[in-house]
Amino acid sequence: MFKSFSRALAAFALMAAAPLAASAHDYQVGALKIGHPWSRPNPPGAPTAAGYLSITNTGKTPDRLLGGASPAATTIEVHEMSMAGGIMRMRPVVGGLVIAPGQTVKLEPGGYHLMIIGPKRAFRVGDHIPVTLKFEKAGQIKVDFDIEATAPASAPPMSSMGGMQGMPGMNH
Repeated sequence: MFKSFSRALAAFALMAAAPLAASAHDYQVGALKIGHPWSRPNPPGAPTAAGYLSITNTGKTPDRLLGGASPAATTIEVHEMSMAGGIMRMRPVVGGLVIAPGQTVKLEPGGYHLMIIGPKRAFRVGDHIPVTLKFEKAGQIKVDFDIEATAPASAPPMSSMGGMQGMPGMNH
């Protein structure tokens, strides 16, 4: 009887901890909820990498994602990727990315993203890259970007962006 009680208690503890584990990669600063920061592996010597996440503004006033900082990179800027006439363009978002009240903004492949400039080493699957995000009103928050082999189910596949092999025609 003691063994079955112990097993039941262990099962209950695992079930109770599951929601905590699922939300362990979400953060909050002020009225902003930050969901699932992640990036892909990058080859050694790559001049950039990209970071992705979602930001939900639960407040009554807009805020702006201004960029970030990390000991793993030279600088982090907010960028937007777009395709026009078969040419990929990546540009900094001047003045920061606005997150309106009640809005969720997704930074994902093929759109807005954090450009991680000058990574100091290659990012490998399973790594956690510390980043301090900077917001105009909410201030700063430290998050960890998980390095994942594949994008979460919500992100468009790389093939939908015309491929990234060599990035022909890219203007940066």
